[in-house]
Amino acid sequence: MPLRFSQDIKSLLESLASQPLTLGDILARTSERGFSLVIGLLVLPFLFPMPPGATGIFGSGCFLLAVQMAMGRRSPWLPRRVAKFKFPRWFILQLLKNLQRVTGVLEKLAHRRLQRIAENPQVWRLNGVCIAWLTVLLISPIPFTNPIPTVGILLFVIATLEGDGLLMCISYGVTALITILFGFIGYWVWQTPGLLQNLFR
Repeated sequence: MPLRFSQDIKSLLESLASQPLTLGDILARTSERGFSLVIGLLVLPFLFPMPPGATGIFGSGCFLLAVQMAMGRRSPWLPRRVAKFKFPRWFILQLLKNLQRVTGVLEKLAHRRLQRIAENPQVWRLNGVCIAWLTVLLISPIPFTNPIPTVGILLFVIATLEGDGLLMCISYGVTALITILFGFIGYWVWQTPGLLQNLFR
C-alpha cells in the first residue's frame, strides 16, 4: 500500500535536508508518482514566506508538470534551469517543521474510494487542467491570495496520491469556487484604480 501523502512528502523532505537534490533528481526517484509529489512540494512553500527569486521557479515548475498531466503524460519532465534548482536547507527544515499542521487536516478528508473515477485516464488529464489553472491564479499578481489556490492544488495532489475519487470531485467544486472568488477580486481591483500601488507604498 502506498504511503500517505504526508509520509511521502516528509520522507522526501528529510532526504533533501540531509542530501541536497535537484528537482530533476527528485523526479527521477519518484517516477510517475513524482507528478503529484513534486507538485505538492512546489506549492507547499506558497503557504509560507518565500525565499527571493523562488516564486518563479516554483510556479513555472508546477505549471509545466500540470500541463504534462493535462496532455496525458506519465513521465514528468522539466527544463534544465528548473530541473537543476535545489531547495535551501533552511527552507526544507521550515517546511518539515510546519508539514503536519498543513497536511493533517487535508489528509483526514482523504480515503481510497470511487476508484473508477480516481484511476480514469481522462480524470488524470482533467486534474492536470485544473492544477494548471490554479497555478495561474497562484502566481497572479494579487497580494495575499497565494494560500487560496495552494489549498486547491493540494486537494488534487492528495486525492491523486490517495486514489480518492470523491475528493477529486470535491476538488473540482473547490476549483470553481476559487475561480469565482478570483473573478470577484479581479473585478474589484479593476474597479479600484491604483489599489495595488497603494498597498505597496
